[in-house]
Amino acid sequence: MGYSKDIYEKAMEQLQEQRRRETELAEERRRAFYALYPRAQEIEKELSSTAIQAAKAVLHGKHVKDELSRLKEHNQALQAERRQLLETAGLDENALLPQYACPLCQDEGFRDGKLCPCLKQRMCMEACKRLNQISPLSLSTFDTFQLRYYSDQPGENESLSPREHMRGILEYCKQYAAHFSLQSPSLLFRGGTGLGKTHLSLAVAGVVLQKGYGVVYDSVHNILSSLEQEHFRRDAVSDDTTRTLLDCDLLILDDLGTEFLSPFLTSSIYNLINSRLMAQKPTIISTNLTLKELEKRYSERFVSRIIGNYTHFPFYGKDVRQQKRMARNTKSKPLPKHGSPSPSP
Repeated sequence: MGYSKDIYEKAMEQLQEQRRRETELAEERRRAFYALYPRAQEIEKELSSTAIQAAKAVLHGKHVKDELSRLKEHNQALQAERRQLLETAGLDENALLPQYACPLCQDEGFRDGKLCPCLKQRMCMEACKRLNQISPLSLSTFDTFQLRYYSDQPGENESLSPREHMRGILEYCKQYAAHFSLQSPSLLFRGGTGLGKTHLSLAVAGVVLQKGYGVVYDSVHNILSSLEQEHFRRDAVSDDTTRTLLDCDLLILDDLGTEFLSPFLTSSIYNLINSRLMAQKPTIISTNLTLKELEKRYSERFVSRIIGNYTHFPFYGKDVRQQKRMARNTKSKPLPKHGSPSPSP
């Protein structure tokens, strides 16, 4: 699935707590029922003893068939008597059993040695929760991506307007997310600040997470800080950053080029991107830098890997965040009172 170790452990912890809680509730129901119907507890003890008697009969080997037949009839009679007591109390036959949320794995997380869908769903929910702590995943959806902030007038020597160009990128990202698989291509989003690179990255992440894939999203600055801590501090709290970045189904690296670099970090970025390419695992990178600026900042070898293996999307237009901020300021500016002079232009 490509989820990190701590996400798996957190999901398992939740399941185990749910199973423990339901087991305790079932025990409380049994105690209350036995208090009202003591005969029911006697029946439980007798049913347990019939299993032991059956095992002894098989081991002794004498009149096994007759003894097993007798025990079976006795067992059925006890069960019928227990059902009658439950009916008298207004309870169904399973009322005293734990009511697990998942009937497939009984809240254990595994079924026939494989991850149960309920555990996968819990890991997905935990991943969404953590992603929302980094950035507003719930706000950055395809539906909230507003094309009206992009000009509908083509620039000089351009056949498409920024709006039409961004409409094409938006539609591609929708299809990419809807049909995501481990064979999906890696993407490079390039363009100035506030043009929607992070918004579309998060929109893709939200859909891919709901499809059950493991997604890791963070700024390059934060990721490199974790890698550096892991490398130089052996007492670091988390020691599986590298494995998580390499194993996740989709890695989203935001704001490449804004981080402080050192020889170790430059090498870490290249190794991370190259390792995922070698493993054929998709990655989405967003950056404000041009390819020439990336080459100058990192290396020709680094940019060569990007050019040859990523699908490129240049983002055009004016800073959307700035446009929204200006619009909010205009709306919040108080109107002049009647008879007072208008403000100077």
